[in-house]
Amino acid sequence: MSEELALLLDRQAIMDCLIRYTRGVDRLDRALLVSAYHPDAIDDHGIFVGGPEEFADWALAYHRAHQRATNHLLSNHRCEIDGDTAHSETYCTYVGVNMDGTIDVIGNRYVDRLEKRDGRWAIFRRVCTVDWVSGLTPADMSGQMGDAMAAMMANAPNARDRSDISYARPLEIARTV
Repeated sequence: MSEELALLLDRQAIMDCLIRYTRGVDRLDRALLVSAYHPDAIDDHGIFVGGPEEFADWALAYHRAHQRATNHLLSNHRCEIDGDTAHSETYCTYVGVNMDGTIDVIGNRYVDRLEKRDGRWAIFRRVCTVDWVSGLTPADMSGQMGDAMAAMMANAPNARDRSDISYARPLEIARTV
């Protein structure tokens, strides 16, 4: 197999991994969600930092309690592959239909360090950073929900220059919640 073809297959396997993640969250499919990660992975979602099993429990419980439906729509995807390690940045537009009928629209990015182990690509380190929230007002930033959103917007260097978390190599997560 040519190097170019191998690289394309790796890129597709990485994208398939990211889609397993979003489908797992949107379908509330715990096994599918966890399959996007290596067992020793760490996910930093701002208000949650921890391993894949704990993350799945936290995220799915949150979405079951607060939303009737969610869509995580992946778009711009940049991926640098170096052997069995890859660093990627993937834009996501999140749409959540809340239990009260309101709709949340959030622009975030997944900054990932993925590893290929035994021929399988999966997330090893993930930082979810929120770039914007549609309709967010100062009043929305008060109380428990405001504290959660503030944490999700401040968990990593989020900048429109090279200080942004997406430039970190290798991507590591040092903080805990």
